[in-house]
Amino acid sequence: MKKRICIICIVIIVIKAGGQTSAFKAIDSLLEIGRYTPALQKLDELPATFERHVRIAKIYDGLDNHRKAIDHYKKALVFKEDYRTKINLGKSLSKAKRIIEVINLYEEICRKDPDNLLLKYKLGKKYLQLRKYKKAEMIFKELIRKDHKNANYYYQLALSTPQYKRIFTRIDNYLLAYKLDNAHFNAIEKLAKSFTLIKDKDSAKIFTEKGLELRPNHINLNRLKINRLYAKKKYNESIILLNHLDTIQPNERYTHMMLGRSYFNIENYDKAEKHFLKAGYLDDEDFKSSIYLGDIAMIKKEPKLAMMYYYGGLHRGKRKRDRAHMGLASVYTEMKMPKKVLESYKNAVSENSKNYKALFAFAKQSDLFYKDKKIGYKLYQKYQEKFKGKDTIADNYITSRLKELKKDFFMKDVEIE
Repeated sequence: MKKRICIICIVIIVIKAGGQTSAFKAIDSLLEIGRYTPALQKLDELPATFERHVRIAKIYDGLDNHRKAIDHYKKALVFKEDYRTKINLGKSLSKAKRIIEVINLYEEICRKDPDNLLLKYKLGKKYLQLRKYKKAEMIFKELIRKDHKNANYYYQLALSTPQYKRIFTRIDNYLLAYKLDNAHFNAIEKLAKSFTLIKDKDSAKIFTEKGLELRPNHINLNRLKINRLYAKKKYNESIILLNHLDTIQPNERYTHMMLGRSYFNIENYDKAEKHFLKAGYLDDEDFKSSIYLGDIAMIKKEPKLAMMYYYGGLHRGKRKRDRAHMGLASVYTEMKMPKKVLESYKNAVSENSKNYKALFAFAKQSDLFYKDKKIGYKLYQKYQEKFKGKDTIADNYITSRLKELKKDFFMKDVEIE
């Protein structure tokens, strides 16, 4: 009797399985022609099984509904531990940006299957996303031991050492990636930036040019080249590249600021003014454009307009604005307002104590303005202590003036200290 019952149960299970198999074939046929709505309806009618949940998960994954895809992959894994389903679950978790869950899952898989290099590579990149640099570094070093010809492993290893003090280690790994693949654009771009950072101009130029050969319209590499040309005072070449950059990425503050500076240096003040106005419009915190506009107004003998721009520069941004104060000092000099000139230079020094030109101008103006010559004398001494050797003209003037003041103090029996 028991044997008959067992046989009957087995037959029922086989019939049900056969029925589900034919149902799944019908569902797969619907999915092949994109009819996912009736396919989901039919799947909902079936009892909960591993295959049912996997199919539902794949449909939702294809629809970018990662939450539901994850839910059904997890339900499928309750029925059966399945390697491929775990991998698909990891992909859905990754798409949903649930990085910690992805890492936990990948770590589990890698412990059980240490030879899955592709998954370890993905795990290393996830560590980088969470700034777990030591773990990432260990992963990529292990991958290199197992496959030392993969350029991406060296590139990712370089990214695992972001600390400034390890910049040369980083460069070495970028170079190894480049050696294995001389069209590895990401490595080339990083090399251009890194060599710029350590001020190796020749190497920076080589990799900037190599990168631009591969991607002529790359924004950051074009900017690196523009900065290099500008530093070499090749303003006309800078302008050509900047105009090209403006067609690729229009209305960028950097582009208009650099166009303004380049035109300013070749004394095309009308075009410089146009671009500085645009740069200021694009960035409410941009005070440098206002300072340049003030300088242009002074060159054009328009002190009132210059004053407006310099004051505008003072009220924009939170960075050092000593240049704006010095610009105002020039305006007040033109307007013959010596006390205001003095105040402006004093403000410039307060704003930026490293501005040697501001301190020299403040000392000189104090010497001219105050009857008490000890004020100017002490400021001249302060300049010599901090900035001697910065400017030959200022050094010669101060040395000569201090001799005159000392002689004058001696004749009048004035104590200096």
